[in-house]
Amino acid sequence: MDSNDSLRYSILASGSRGNATYLETAGHRILIDAGLSGKQLEQRMATIDRSLKDVEAIFVTHEHSDHIHGVGVLARRYGMTIYANAGTWEAMADKIGKVPLAQKEVLAPGAVKDFGDLQVESFAVSHDAAEPQFYQVHHDQQAFCILTDTGYVSDRVAGTIKNADAYVMECNHDPEMLMAGQRYSWPLKQRILGTEGHLSNEDGATALMDVIGRRTKAVFLGHRSHENNTKALAHLTVASLLEAKDFGVDHDFALKDTDQDAASPLFSL
Repeated sequence: MDSNDSLRYSILASGSRGNATYLETAGHRILIDAGLSGKQLEQRMATIDRSLKDVEAIFVTHEHSDHIHGVGVLARRYGMTIYANAGTWEAMADKIGKVPLAQKEVLAPGAVKDFGDLQVESFAVSHDAAEPQFYQVHHDQQAFCILTDTGYVSDRVAGTIKNADAYVMECNHDPEMLMAGQRYSWPLKQRILGTEGHLSNEDGATALMDVIGRRTKAVFLGHRSHENNTKALAHLTVASLLEAKDFGVDHDFALKDTDQDAASPLFSL
């Protein structure tokens, strides 16, 4: 560990095929989700000059495979503690293999796990999973929030995450691309568009309008569909909608893309 006093983070992967985010302070290192294989996560960590050997915990958002694919492997290989709520633990038990009891922790929605110089706050969201929740990470009055895999953002959630220093906000799909696509069935399209589905580019922009504050310095557009969106379209849509409401895109805060196939640099708040 170095003595850098800021909260630092890298979005190791974000998209419909796998999700994982790394965060660190001077005293602690954690992951939010581990939706890639153990080997892939090791490789992504190496690109930011970090090792999974130093990660002490994984905070799981929900049991879908693009969020838990590597959880069991990492728990067994590195002895990481796994945090999830009761519903998620039950739903993913048969998907991640055996995890030693001592490494299992229950973190209910609305609870906070305090590591001293790092606090992880959970909040419930609306998604078609057993008990989905996402996380806001706090350090020395700094806050990093990740919110993907939700059909809508309630007033309660918006109030919880308002004025964070950085966001990873879902911009999953373009509705026209989704509806025109041939690979997804009509029931699947309905699920994605529903209140327990995913935020569109427009929905993500609207949610950002409700939560961006004076402290906000970075916004990352996350969980982009491989089939029903493009990086350029998501970025243009969100930037245009925010600018139309006089938000200072790339002036008051940076608007950044995430990548399914490569880790972001290690950023500091």
